Amino acid sequence: MRIGTNELLIILVVALLIFGPKNLPKLGKMFGKTMNNFKKGMEEGEEEENTSKAETKTEKKDDEE
Repeated sequence: MRIGTNELLIILVVALLIFGPKNLPKLGKMFGKTMNNFKKGMEEGEEEENTSKAETKTEKKDDEE
């Protein structure tokens, strides 16, 4: 499901009414930082998963020998 322009404008207007024009930039900055941290966490999780898979494969090869 994609968010269209109309839906995005409605969300922006509601956020403006709830938080006010002074707090909106702060909320945007906090949201950006949160998304950045979430992406970093996902990348770290993938790296750890790949590392653990590689270690498991190495251990299996060592056990077979």
